[in-house]
Amino acid sequence: MNSRDILLQAINHKTPGRLPVDLGSATVTGISAIAYNNLKKHLGIDKPTKVFDVVQQLANVDMEVIDLLGVDALDINRIAAEGGDWYDVELVDGSKAQFPGWYRPIKDRDGSWYTVDNEGTMLSRKASGAAFYDQMYYPYEKGYPENLSDLNKALKKISWVVHSHASNLNTAELRERIISLKESTGKAMVMSGGVKLLELGFFIRRMDNFLMDLMTDEPKLSEMLDLLVDMHMAGLEKKCQNLGDIVDVIRFGDDLGMTSGPFIDLDTFRKHFKPRYKVLCDYVKKNTNMKIFMHSCGSVRQFIPDFIDVGIDILNPVQTNCYDMAAVELKKEFGKDITFWGGGVDTASVLNRATPEEVRKDVLNRCEIFSKDGGFVFSPIHNILSEVPPENILAAYNAVKEFNGGRFGGGR
Repeated sequence: MNSRDILLQAINHKTPGRLPVDLGSATVTGISAIAYNNLKKHLGIDKPTKVFDVVQQLANVDMEVIDLLGVDALDINRIAAEGGDWYDVELVDGSKAQFPGWYRPIKDRDGSWYTVDNEGTMLSRKASGAAFYDQMYYPYEKGYPENLSDLNKALKKISWVVHSHASNLNTAELRERIISLKESTGKAMVMSGGVKLLELGFFIRRMDNFLMDLMTDEPKLSEMLDLLVDMHMAGLEKKCQNLGDIVDVIRFGDDLGMTSGPFIDLDTFRKHFKPRYKVLCDYVKKNTNMKIFMHSCGSVRQFIPDFIDVGIDILNPVQTNCYDMAAVELKKEFGKDITFWGGGVDTASVLNRATPEEVRKDVLNRCEIFSKDGGFVFSPIHNILSEVPPENILAAYNAVKEFNGGRFGGGR
């Protein structure tokens, strides 16, 4: 079996020949460009690092590293990183990288960097010495307009939206490139579905305002959510019709949780979000065989039965260091019905701070918990951040190989 077969077996809750592995198949399973530079230096790989996600400053993971670590899934948007116009930059640690030609942040006098649109609106800012950009402009921060017909225009002033790197190939060329990549690598193909509801509310209104809207301005909030569903549906129709037969996993994302608990109560979720998710999931399920990957940070245990109910197949990042997210309990309660893509190593206190041996033990323990009866894809809890030493990254992925060799009699 190839990588794709093994990953799909795991998602289908069958015991694969080994645990499938991910790094970089999505902008929520990636690696900081700084950490990636350090990893490549450690491995003796001398080639430019392309900063693919410019907001989070994540690297496009090269195929040499993917093969070395045994990664089984690829983001189809990596095709955009294989061409186009790139230019040299210096990251905050002094190491070198490349930005896409269309992305031109401006350095301020205080050493910070910021971006503006063609109307002069500041969209994002990165403080001096910081590793990522913060959103600066919220289109409806001061209130909803009377008419929401300009919602699409408002979305184009959100840094998370306008600074996404996508391929500029036409549909036929993109299909050809994806098919070629799939056949030549044997990897599973992952595609962003662009679906966000709560988070887009945060990006449009600002988090505090939108959370209050859920209680104080339900009519206008509902109108906006319906428009967002219409926009998402139009996007899904194109993606499903054009690529749904060659892509294996489509990614949705809405951060519903904090470290200390959920952002919203279950009744509010079921009133405003669950029915809308179901419409979008139903379309994907009816028109493709793609598995639906839901990225939702924080404490989200209370929502998992509803995720399963609307047709979500995969949960990420499985943030086990949050309230009510113990790995053993999650696997016992939901392991037969949803795949955990993440949770493979604690990125908040182990991967970045512990010794390589402590990292190894953490990974082996988590693999033991999550691997039973399939339903697990190894990936760290969210992106690998800039301070993580290369020795710990290698310790984590080597521990998966060790687990595979001991449990399944193989590995790589």
